[in-house]
Amino acid sequence: MRKNLSTYLWEYKWYYLLGIMSLIVSVSLDMLAPMLTMHIIDDVILGGQINLLPRLLGGILIVGVGRCIFQYTKEYTFDRTGSAISSDMRKNLFDHIQGLSTCFFDKTNTGELMARVKDDIDRVWNTISYVGMLVIEVVFHTCVVLFCMYRLHPLLAVIPTIGMMLSAFIAVSMERKLGNIYEDISEENAILNTVAEENLAGVRTVKAFAREKFEIQKFLSHNKRYYELNMKQSKVFVRYYPYLQIISKLLPMLILLLGGRFVIQGTITLGVLGAFLEYSNNIVWPMEMLGWLSNDFSAGIASNKKLNKIYEQQPVITEETSPVVLEKVHGKIEFSHVSFHKEDQHEILHDITFKAEPGSTIGIMGATGAGKTSVIQLLQRLYDATDGRIFLDGVDIRQMSLKQLRSSISVVMQDVFLFSDTINENVKLGKKAHTNIEVVRQAARDAQASEFIEKMPDTYETIIGERGVGLSGGQKQRISIARALAKHTPVLIMDDSTSALDMETEHEIQKTLNALPNTTKLIIAHRISAVRHADEILVLENGSIAERGTHDTLLAKKGLYYTTYVSQYGDNRSIQAPSDSEIA
Repeated sequence: MRKNLSTYLWEYKWYYLLGIMSLIVSVSLDMLAPMLTMHIIDDVILGGQINLLPRLLGGILIVGVGRCIFQYTKEYTFDRTGSAISSDMRKNLFDHIQGLSTCFFDKTNTGELMARVKDDIDRVWNTISYVGMLVIEVVFHTCVVLFCMYRLHPLLAVIPTIGMMLSAFIAVSMERKLGNIYEDISEENAILNTVAEENLAGVRTVKAFAREKFEIQKFLSHNKRYYELNMKQSKVFVRYYPYLQIISKLLPMLILLLGGRFVIQGTITLGVLGAFLEYSNNIVWPMEMLGWLSNDFSAGIASNKKLNKIYEQQPVITEETSPVVLEKVHGKIEFSHVSFHKEDQHEILHDITFKAEPGSTIGIMGATGAGKTSVIQLLQRLYDATDGRIFLDGVDIRQMSLKQLRSSISVVMQDVFLFSDTINENVKLGKKAHTNIEVVRQAARDAQASEFIEKMPDTYETIIGERGVGLSGGQKQRISIARALAKHTPVLIMDDSTSALDMETEHEIQKTLNALPNTTKLIIAHRISAVRHADEILVLENGSIAERGTHDTLLAKKGLYYTTYVSQYGDNRSIQAPSDSEIA
């Protein structure tokens, strides 16, 4: 659920109130010290009232101890509250991103999202904790100091007032210039993260093609841009900050000169001048902080704008208000005149119609780009069909619960993705809470993966590298197949998932699939051997069904399927893939 920054602040209002009250007490105690100094000078040193000294020194001690206590309370409260809010913001942002549709990720880089979740949240965190605390403290501190100064001597207080007005004008001017720069820095940071993430994830491909120098130059070009933007920010800061320092250094000097004249004239006492000088020193640090605060505050505002842009994105794939939840999913699939195209792209699928009864097997073949994977993505509602309807057990999938729909389908993707975790956890991914080690072992045996897994040092508790680094393509595919089998769903999808396997291993997996009579199977493949035993085979061409039928009827047609068969086996049926009896 989207929340504005003000909503988070309101939810933690009592913590902020405690922090602000501690801040007020701390600053108020700090303002008492110059008054005590004034009495020591006027009453003790000049007036000779030595009996007042212990009480005044005790007052300074109490002020110091009290200030330490309330300063600690203030900083701890703001830090704790800021950390809690940033944690909530990061969780809610991640939840929102997870809820967005696949089309959002088609046009958004991973590096950009990483920058938003990490860097931009950190900047907002800094703004609502340390920087926010200092902003409040600077404002309250300045108001109290000016009040005390005007109470002591209104004419002398005009000097710091003018100084503060000039400082505020400079800080506002600087913040306006820094705002746009920080937006550019945030954008370039996202691009830099994307370049680094892509390069590191594909480092083996980079090395295989000897592209190290090119990738280094690519990274350095963005790094240079990032450096230039940060230098641009620094130049703005350096241009304005000296003016704030000049004002803060001149202020005590002017007060001392004018105040000294008033002391000589007898207008004020030496103690009043001493207190005034302490107050002037107290007002110097807020002036110096204005530059830093404007700098960090601008960064926080820019980052918050970036986060809001993510929240403006809404999922395209949504559920009905009261979705249909089937008591049991049997696995009957029907595509009725389904067509599909993405934004600003040509039609990917056109008028696709087929049925798969529970327990049956549908094979889907076709050249690369024919639309095979899109059929699977539509069935899972990663995208919605632009025309036609898709049914599961007679119910339009648009009316079904997304959770039930997707949890009823196990998918072995063409592009295998394994997490940097144990083999056991990767296989349990579909139903972690309901999958024990015996189920994992059986799924691995069925996927022909148990032999190589059990040879590993820690067997099923072996941690595999990021994306399955260290495993061969065939090993990764077999673990992915085991993951799908362990889920025990009424629909199983194999998207070219045996391409890296040898014929013997594929043959054994075909036996496993045939031993699942209650599971509807959709098998996408380029190999004839993977689909030849299907109840119906669809041959896609340019997004449409060009041919359909069983293995034998399609061979008899001598069309696209027959051409593929000849290219794989030659025009000799005696060397075709294993027979039905062998598979059974």
